[in-house]
Amino acid sequence: AFKLKQMGYKLWTPYRKNMQGAKEHNDHQLMAIRRTIESDFSLLSYYNAENNRARSLTGFQERLEAAVLAYNIAYCLERFN
Repeated sequence: AFKLKQMGYKLWTPYRKNMQGAKEHNDHQLMAIRRTIESDFSLLSYYNAENNRARSLTGFQERLEAAVLAYNIAYCLERFN
């Protein structure tokens, strides 16, 4: 993080209830994006994306792709039916 600061980058995250001293980052658009991303990641864990127990990198990729595909199919079936 120190090297990035020297290069002119500033790392920050949107404000959350359990964070102290970060209220200057309370941007509602970023909070909405973050909420969407976090809920999508939690839904992917429902499709066993976190614990896929693959034995190779190829197997990991295939199982992760299958979890994302299952999530997208369920999303489309729910939204468009």
